[in-house]
Amino acid sequence: MIELFILNLPKLRLLDIIDIVLVAYLFYEMYKLIRGTAAINIFIGIISIYLVWKLVKALEMELLTEILGQFISVGVIALIVVFQPEIRRFLLLLGTPGFISKTPKRFLFWKIDMSSENLLSIDTIIQSCQKMSQTLTGALIVIAKKNELQTFSNTGEHIDSNITVQLLENIFYKNSPLHDGAVIILNNRIKAARCILPVSGNRNISHDLGLRHRSALGITEQSDAIAIVVSEQTGSISFCKKGELTPNIKPSQLKDFLEEEFSMGN
Repeated sequence: MIELFILNLPKLRLLDIIDIVLVAYLFYEMYKLIRGTAAINIFIGIISIYLVWKLVKALEMELLTEILGQFISVGVIALIVVFQPEIRRFLLLLGTPGFISKTPKRFLFWKIDMSSENLLSIDTIIQSCQKMSQTLTGALIVIAKKNELQTFSNTGEHIDSNITVQLLENIFYKNSPLHDGAVIILNNRIKAARCILPVSGNRNISHDLGLRHRSALGITEQSDAIAIVVSEQTGSISFCKKGELTPNIKPSQLKDFLEEEFSMGN
């Protein structure tokens, strides 16, 4: 009986293994593009519906199979609309010269990283915000987490520098050519300056808030990033997370927040 079952098993060809590996790799790369964004929830929902469709089809539940099958067939167009920014980013990534050389070294799906974890220079950021607050220097600092914010970094000037108080002050100095826009910090390095961020469309935002605050809200609505704003008018410091603004905070409060968000366990 066992021998008959084994004989009836489909033969696994080398091409089948390659096919499975390529599909898994595509799913992994798609996950990397959308992690830390609202699109990840949509992606998981679509995969769940597809698995349910396969299950009811195997159980020969004809009505549910027909309904879910129609949804999936039409869903291809919906996918293009919903994931338009991610698809555009993926195509831009493929068309970038030196894409392979810029991609981190991997073994299959595991990134090989021999360096130690980069912890955020919280004290340096706090000191910078405190000094800019005292001099009424407007600033917008975005700290990336899982979502690397590549699309938004590409809109600004590439820097890739260590975080220092002097550099942040010089970037946001009102006569500096880089002071407009946001600074994006990734892996404890200033990745880019003068970056253009999406402005929040929330109509419940106070009319007293300027473009910096609205941009901070916008980027945290669309990603898992943290945004810090220093007001040019009042010098007040605020931070944003998940589209929620916490205004008029003290440096000690900002430090506690950043330590909680960027501790080694997170």
